[in-house]
Amino acid sequence: MTGLLLRLFVKNYTDVENTQVRTDVGKLAGVVGIFCNGLLFFGKLVAGLLSGSVAIVADAVNNLSDASSSVVTLLGFRLAQQPADADHPYGHARYEYLSGLMVAVLILVIGVELVKSSVEKIIHPEAVDFSALTVVILVGSILVKLWMSFFFGSLGKRIHSLTLEATAVDSRNDVITTAAVLLGCFVGFLFRIKIDGYIGLLVAVFILHSGVNIVKETISPLLGEQAQPDLIEKIKELVTAPDEILGVHDLLIHDYGPGKCFASIHAEVNADLYSLEGHDIIDELESRALRELNVHLVIHYDPILVNDAEWNEMRQVTQEIIHEIDPAVTMHCFRIVGGKEQKNLVFDLMVPYEAKRPNEELKQEIDRKLQERNIKYGTVIRFDGKE
Repeated sequence: MTGLLLRLFVKNYTDVENTQVRTDVGKLAGVVGIFCNGLLFFGKLVAGLLSGSVAIVADAVNNLSDASSSVVTLLGFRLAQQPADADHPYGHARYEYLSGLMVAVLILVIGVELVKSSVEKIIHPEAVDFSALTVVILVGSILVKLWMSFFFGSLGKRIHSLTLEATAVDSRNDVITTAAVLLGCFVGFLFRIKIDGYIGLLVAVFILHSGVNIVKETISPLLGEQAQPDLIEKIKELVTAPDEILGVHDLLIHDYGPGKCFASIHAEVNADLYSLEGHDIIDELESRALRELNVHLVIHYDPILVNDAEWNEMRQVTQEIIHEIDPAVTMHCFRIVGGKEQKNLVFDLMVPYEAKRPNEELKQEIDRKLQERNIKYGTVIRFDGKE
């Protein structure tokens, strides 16, 4: 069914890196969500009113909120499609993340309202009228929501959309909550006990827990999370492909929303390389990054002295010392700067965020080990990563 809908309503649906295709897939998901959730709302509302079950009515209202969430999803994809302008030079793609956050907030609101109505039903319990119509509507709802969960999940993975993945989780939650409501109605009818309010409360707690998790997942990219490991590796592989590139460091990736990725990286090249030739190589790599990875990449040209004996020796010694202290720390931008009184080894260190040793202590340890080897150089170190 998912493939059929994509073929019917999304042109070139296999080209998921295309911004227009992503938008069309998001719009399709929004329309399907509005239609299905609207249908389920009316069906459950009828069943809830006829049976007098607060849990079923709450489940119906939950579907109404899901329809609202689909409207938010649809609006989010439309807004994200807007081109860059003077006020937003990196585009508006982060609207998609904001729409995912709105879906999560709506889930939390529904959870809170369901807690209120369930507590009221616990305090003032009422008998639930369990009928064949109620069973048919709830079972049908479970089947529809199960399909919607797979549908949204499939689209979310296809276009790497946190919003659609959050919607898929919400649909999965509805399957669980509706199944719990159905079980509660059946148990209450079979044993003549009034547990409708308790079932509603359990459902509410589950919804709130899920909403909190989705909020965390959608806030993370807005705050600026680490890029996906596979993208990091692809960028490094692309840049280091030419033989002239001796190494890379200081890769920074900025995510301004799906399809809006900007990055910068330092590329080490032999200082003897003809500058125009190096420029052409860098220029081609930047073009390939945009063409093949859809990443706006800026490469910093970092010349290093490959054929200098003193440079090679000191760099090798310094690397050995750093590795002895902490193998996770890496060095780059190494150079020797001559002063009036002494020469300095000037370099950058990439320190992992999880490292416990303070930066100043690390520098003191490096200086001490250099002195132990009777190396009369000072050090000027710039630390990347952990402050």
